[in-house]
Amino acid sequence: MIQFLTQLVNGVALGAGYALLAVGWTVLLSAARLVNFSHGQMYMIGAFVTWWCMSSLGLPYFIAVPIALVVVGLVGFVLYVMMRKLVIGQNLVNLMLVTLAFGYLITGGSSILFGGNPQQIASESMKQRLYVLNTYVTMQEVLIVIAAVALYAITWFVLEKTRVGRMVRGVAEDPFLARLYGIDPAKVYAGVFVFSVASAALAGALIGPRHPILTSMGFEEVIITFLVVVLGGIGSIIGGLVAGIGLGLFIALFGAYVSPAYAMAAAFAVMLVILVVRPQGLKVRA
Repeated sequence: MIQFLTQLVNGVALGAGYALLAVGWTVLLSAARLVNFSHGQMYMIGAFVTWWCMSSLGLPYFIAVPIALVVVGLVGFVLYVMMRKLVIGQNLVNLMLVTLAFGYLITGGSSILFGGNPQQIASESMKQRLYVLNTYVTMQEVLIVIAAVALYAITWFVLEKTRVGRMVRGVAEDPFLARLYGIDPAKVYAGVFVFSVASAALAGALIGPRHPILTSMGFEEVIITFLVVVLGGIGSIIGGLVAGIGLGLFIALFGAYVSPAYAMAAAFAVMLVILVVRPQGLKVRA
């Protein structure tokens, strides 16, 4: 029973991390019909900028995190400006190739800047524990869960209930028609792109303290993020959160009771079954 509760807590924390990383890509795909295969590298940079601010500048963790968001947001904006023509033209094949190439360049540049050794983000929240029945969860994991739920709630509210959300959805439906109503698609795409990379950086800064960080990480995270986005139903904010936490629970429980070596393969098998039965994924509304 104790092992089950422990894996349950681990699964929720793991899944919240997946969901946190996936929210940016969910918005990018649904609201702008764009892809970014350097999403995982933005996650890596978010973690490393946080670590660098703490280890080199001596800043507290909760000041280093927003700095990481700003830095990665600027990197994302520069990336968007460089790809502006491809974005406006919705050239998805070239966007995939270009962002994949950027991912490799970012990984190489980060290795030069930060070195190739594993580093550890020294968050005090990892030492603080909250006991739940006969097991415990670190405050860092509680923070990840709270951040994931809050970010999904804010994103849903902005997209569904505000004028900004209506503009984003209008551009997603028909950018040429949106232009007739005075909406500049280029500004909307830029805002969505910066939000996407900043949310990936937030995921890196919050998940990073749970394990050593490496400049080579990022590509596996992209695959997991894609799995969450597809399972949740492309474009579904609520589905992304449910799929992220569900995937975390599945991997934690499968790893504990069957085999951790085959947990990810089993997750993809489940994805295949779900997509055969429900091609729209777990999307709760059209």
